[in-house]
Amino acid sequence: MAAPKKGRSASSQSKPGRSLALILIAIVALTGGMFLSGHTTPRLGIDLAGGTSITLEAKSGQESAINKTNMDTAVDIMNRRVNGLGVSEAEVQTQGDRNIIVNIPKGTNSKQAREQVGTTAKLYFRPVLALEVQGGAATATPTPSTSTSGSPSPSASQTGDKATSSSSASPSASASATSQGRPVTDALKADATPTPSTSASAATSASPSASATADAATAALQAKYAALDCTKKAVRAVTGDGVKPTDPTVACGQDSQGQWQKFILGPAEVSGTEVKKAQAVFDTQGASGWQVTMDFTSKGSKQFADVTGRLSQNQAPQNEFGIVLDGEVVSNPYVSTSITGGSAQISGSFDQTEAQDLANMLSYGALPLTFTTASVSTVSPALGGEQLHAGLIAGAIGLALVVIYLVVYYRGLSTVAIASLLVSAALTYVIMSLLGPAIGFALNLPAVCGAIVAIGITADSFIVFFERIRDEIREGRSLRPAVERGWPRARRTILVSDFVSFLAAAVLFIVTVGKVQGFAFTLGLTTLLDVVVVFFFTKPLMTILARKKFFAEGHRWSGLDPQRLGAKPPLRRTRRPSAPVDMKEA
Repeated sequence: MAAPKKGRSASSQSKPGRSLALILIAIVALTGGMFLSGHTTPRLGIDLAGGTSITLEAKSGQESAINKTNMDTAVDIMNRRVNGLGVSEAEVQTQGDRNIIVNIPKGTNSKQAREQVGTTAKLYFRPVLALEVQGGAATATPTPSTSTSGSPSPSASQTGDKATSSSSASPSASASATSQGRPVTDALKADATPTPSTSASAATSASPSASATADAATAALQAKYAALDCTKKAVRAVTGDGVKPTDPTVACGQDSQGQWQKFILGPAEVSGTEVKKAQAVFDTQGASGWQVTMDFTSKGSKQFADVTGRLSQNQAPQNEFGIVLDGEVVSNPYVSTSITGGSAQISGSFDQTEAQDLANMLSYGALPLTFTTASVSTVSPALGGEQLHAGLIAGAIGLALVVIYLVVYYRGLSTVAIASLLVSAALTYVIMSLLGPAIGFALNLPAVCGAIVAIGITADSFIVFFERIRDEIREGRSLRPAVERGWPRARRTILVSDFVSFLAAAVLFIVTVGKVQGFAFTLGLTTLLDVVVVFFFTKPLMTILARKKFFAEGHRWSGLDPQRLGAKPPLRRTRRPSAPVDMKEA
């Protein structure tokens, strides 16, 4: 019998306990993390745990037509809003020609999800002409700043303060002019003047009646601003109704202290559709903390450079632009220079949730249609509970059949397979429990089906390895070399098989939405865990058992009996005959 080769294979034979220790330590660490997090069970989807169902209806009389294309686009954007990574199992689908149904599972921050789904108006960047703090003393507060991506943002001490009116000032005084910068009346007239492409003669030839109309519109807007009370929810709800992007408007928003502010905003300069990507990032190299980075399209880059270049020349608050969503100012950062290059970052006193919410609004805020909330109802988990019970019974039956087959066919080897299945099940359960709070993963019925299918994939890996070992024994080898010689061949087959399964799961996850993604995610996760378990548990355990007399000598109940397998005679190293020696009589 040839001696085992030195090197990696020899190391794997001599130290299989190291791999077993690693995977057991991983299980203990993950289990400890699960108990420390307080989430000891996987989060269930809406079909199993119930949740909230929201019906949204597209509003008539809009610039955009209510058609299948716009409805599908709205569904896609809403789905990305509420699903984030796509595994929180919120369902978004159309119903009829003008309704969208959003199902949010229990355990999700349903209030925040409802706010994000219900915030369905278009997103615009508008210049700030005036602002006033309401609902308390008008104190100066730091304003988020906007800078080019990659450049350092001003610190809080450098940001300057929002221009606010004194709480004792009369509404008319605060509406007529800002405490810094040019009067609001001049600002409105400046926004209403012809563009630079218009000749001076055309600008001076405007009729007196047109000028009077503009003055009347300005006065009406100032009066509306003076009467606006943003502390009242009913008033805020109708502030942006019927406002065109090309018209100046009034709006409400909250500052970093939670106080309501009212704004006069100029015509929209950049549409939210021009934001190509927005994400929340943490500044690890500076003191800015959480920031929101934005990337614009080529058209949006030029528009954003133009508006920031113009605003940077003004005094506060007219060096700010309002990010307006559904008639509400969600942020009003100031600019100190023209921002070119198509990338920008908004920094300020954000925490992680605020930064992520703003990035989410910037990324997914520009819907092609405006929706109203038609109804909000609670979904019962009763039907899903019955289906889960039936699914678990089916899974238990399938697992029992697999175990019976392994015991009958592989006898003693079945203990290795069953132990490996238990380790795989423990890892799957713990990781699913941790993924609920981490990325919003929710276990629904298709995900349960994916886990049941994974039983067959995992068992297939064991069968491939066992059959390779038995093939080597049939060739006349003893168990220890059979395990080490059979493993490289089995390893290639297992990796190819699992790669194909994982690729199918990845494609299914990418091209589908909703519940089917739950099936794909679970299938992909369990396929990866199959590789981990086979490499770090099954193979090392088999190496250790090959040293035990019960398996090494091929006991008839071990599943490795050479006679039952029809093994050839043991391989032996033949010796060359020695040269004949002449014997002579003395």
